[in-house]
Amino acid sequence: MMNQYLGYSENELEKLKAYWTAKEIEQQPSCWKKTQEIVEIRQADIRPFMDKVFAHENLRIVMTGAGTSAFAGQSLAPSLAKLTGRRIEAIASTDIVSNPGQYFAEDLPTLLVSFARSGNSPESVAAVELADQCLTNCYHLFLTCNKEGLLHKSSVNNSKVLALLMPEETHDKSFAMTSSFSSMMIAAISVLSGNEEMSEKVAQISQVTETLIAQINSPITEIASCDYERVIYLGSGTLQGLAQESALKLLELTAGEVVATFDSPLGFRHGPKSIVNNKTLIVVFISNDAYTRKYDLDLLKELRRDKSAGKVIAITAQSDQAVTEGEHFYVTDMQAACDTELLFPYMIFAQIYAFHRAISLNNSPDNPCPTGEVNRVVQGVTIHSFNS
Repeated sequence: MMNQYLGYSENELEKLKAYWTAKEIEQQPSCWKKTQEIVEIRQADIRPFMDKVFAHENLRIVMTGAGTSAFAGQSLAPSLAKLTGRRIEAIASTDIVSNPGQYFAEDLPTLLVSFARSGNSPESVAAVELADQCLTNCYHLFLTCNKEGLLHKSSVNNSKVLALLMPEETHDKSFAMTSSFSSMMIAAISVLSGNEEMSEKVAQISQVTETLIAQINSPITEIASCDYERVIYLGSGTLQGLAQESALKLLELTAGEVVATFDSPLGFRHGPKSIVNNKTLIVVFISNDAYTRKYDLDLLKELRRDKSAGKVIAITAQSDQAVTEGEHFYVTDMQAACDTELLFPYMIFAQIYAFHRAISLNNSPDNPCPTGEVNRVVQGVTIHSFNS
């Protein structure tokens, strides 16, 4: 029997040049469980390495990557800092490479966590080399999806590097990162938190998300058929990083035909709200944190009162009147989840919307920019020598 992904048969997806994107979005719950299994299998390597790293009381953890890989760090840094009690920052490799003297000005014991789908991007490799050049004591955690990548190969016989490969199918064949992005995040949470209950949490998140995909695909297809010219994603704390990635996913798959941006609910009032008109779709990722949620709901109610946007959608795991008074998508069985866990079902909305919006614009999701101005692995970057 022929498989279906996101409501299309394999033959239809091949004609639309959308097969890999659809498959890689749908396969994520399975990939998360496989990723966690890999982490568990590698515990004999992970535990002594992390014990050695965490022995430094003044440890600085920097999460890095380019594009979507950078937003993995942006999404995780706030919540993991709270969870671990460690100093954790997210700094894009594109920023590190152009300004290493600023970002590595403090010569502290550092763990550089590199997210990289291919491990071949010039900035990914250069950020690692610059960290070693600028810092006296630097450890590395490579989370990649490509065993042939330069990053993974460079980890061999290096006691200061721990390299983890995600399941082979997460080395996405489509242009946009989906299963690679989310699987590397699962691995980062598991390794850095050392949570012994992570296996159960991943199983729950995977089950919830698998059910969610089946529930929301059809209504999102209808929303994507509407001609919204501007889309704004809003989220607080760890969900702001997801909002940033969600905007990028839409820009990538529509080849920039839809203007997409992001902000925090509180920050949105300070000027960016000026972008809203009747051709605007606003998506608010609602936090489960009781305090943060108050601010998210305040803005949600304000946006609906304004009636300036074409549509305002709340994505939530907790149901209350402020949410149900307007359009919303509800994630079941995660009312008590922390926002780190909500990242995974929430991101599905953004990925599926970007996929169907691209189809509605007659774009090819697997290769939305065939003329080559933007590439799957970035090209055209010259890495210049740095004298520290």
